[in-house]
Amino acid sequence: MGSRSLRTLICSLTFAILASCSIPPSSDRLVLINGPEPESLDPHVITGQPEGRICKALFEGLTAEDKNGTVVPGIAQEWTVSPDGRVYRFTLRQSCWSDGSPLTAHDFVASWQRALDPQMAAKYADLFYFIENAEAYNTGRLRDFSQVGVRVIDSRTLEIRLVGPTPFFPSLCAQPIFFPVPLTIIKKHGENWIKPGKLIGNGPYLLDSWQINDRIVLRKNPRYWRADTVRIPWIEALAVTRASTAFNLFASGKADLVLDKGLIPTFFLSELRNKPYFHSAPFLATYFYRINVTSPPLKDPRVRKALALAIDRERLIRTITRGGELPAHSLTPPGIPGYSPPNGSGYDPERARALLADSGFPKGRGFPPLTLLYNSGEQNEQIATEIQAFWHQILGISVSLRNQEWKVYLNSVQSLSYQIARSSWVGDYEDPFTFLGCFLRNSGNNNTGWSNARYEKLLAEATLTLDPKERFFLLQKAEAILVDEELPIIPIYFYSGIMLYDGSRIGGIAANLLDEHPFREFYFRRSAGSFSSNLAPREQ
Repeated sequence: MGSRSLRTLICSLTFAILASCSIPPSSDRLVLINGPEPESLDPHVITGQPEGRICKALFEGLTAEDKNGTVVPGIAQEWTVSPDGRVYRFTLRQSCWSDGSPLTAHDFVASWQRALDPQMAAKYADLFYFIENAEAYNTGRLRDFSQVGVRVIDSRTLEIRLVGPTPFFPSLCAQPIFFPVPLTIIKKHGENWIKPGKLIGNGPYLLDSWQINDRIVLRKNPRYWRADTVRIPWIEALAVTRASTAFNLFASGKADLVLDKGLIPTFFLSELRNKPYFHSAPFLATYFYRINVTSPPLKDPRVRKALALAIDRERLIRTITRGGELPAHSLTPPGIPGYSPPNGSGYDPERARALLADSGFPKGRGFPPLTLLYNSGEQNEQIATEIQAFWHQILGISVSLRNQEWKVYLNSVQSLSYQIARSSWVGDYEDPFTFLGCFLRNSGNNNTGWSNARYEKLLAEATLTLDPKERFFLLQKAEAILVDEELPIIPIYFYSGIMLYDGSRIGGIAANLLDEHPFREFYFRRSAGSFSSNLAPREQ
């Protein structure tokens, strides 16, 4: 059977399901499509969004995000900041771990020390670098943690001293790397502490079961400090990487919610857009390619820029993604008030060819074969195939494609066992630093082998700058180095967030720039009924 015929059959079957499906109301269990199998459930280890969602259900930091992406009190009931913006004091509420033991300021300090321990090698440890001496401790230049700017005033009061004014620091405290973890349990069970029956958390849910490559089941935590606001007793998060599988689970009523933006079939997005269960909105996230600059001939910025200039982003969006995305020529997406990202590199085949020739490879002659790595997923494969064709047709270079499952792919990227790799980044807070900080030399999320002294200096100056306009000017200059001069990354497009769910049945979900959808806010509407998609089959 030809590929076109097979696609027609799949679409017809899918739309036949859609035309007749109805989802029965439920009141105690929500099933969602979460994306790839999580790499871990240790908040200090994880780097991806799928595992981040689960960790934010199992744990809670000093602060949290609500359904609108707004920072709200978490374990800290309130906080104050000094006039110079450098000293925060958090007052903790009375709360406990899920085993009933009290949670105190000492737990936070000990957990942060663990996250910053050089032997931990936490990829997100650089988020602590806004705190005095945190970077020195994390990089091994300082061995006495008591000199890091974190101090317990008493069991319910925590003081943090920062390097410079950091207005988004409360947002950082809502990130998993800042979560408290049960150190006595970790000491007892070692790496197995994250397994069902062993994991102790302080979030709205408990880990009931974890079936690898299938699902994680969460149940409501009765000891959570605001348990009375958690309205869905059970959450099932399915591990799915194929868009067709995800959509058929939703269409047949076996899943209530599709959260992962890469799991919406693109070939009939035009039909889906008009359906009441289709929800789309922009958010702070960028799809890009990461380049291992230690791999010849990718060491040459001219080669990297030639690759960037040879990508027709408009065509990728028009023919593959089709979700209202915008072409990306910077790393920072639009939408951050007061910040204008640099223009970066557009589509210019002639200049791309000239740069490649200037670097010693006219028309691609003598250019060694490259390998492009991507994590398994239909859309990632389609984009990689198209870019492979761009580079061959425009530059005359040969590129092979390699896909890996999520955990293996993450290991390859983190160990620089790649040449070019598909990547993405979702902002953790509404500030350009959430993107630009990833490519500092000591960032655990750099994973390119690249560093630049001017870039480092500009970001350091921005950290110490009080004036918002001057600070953004410095960040813009730094980003221009990243996306127009050096290009250890190639921005491809800015995401448009897409979710599938019946809004007449499920509440507590709202579009927001951070793509945050805390499970604790989900609920089933009392008047919920069933719905039918009314989508008829169509030839593809």
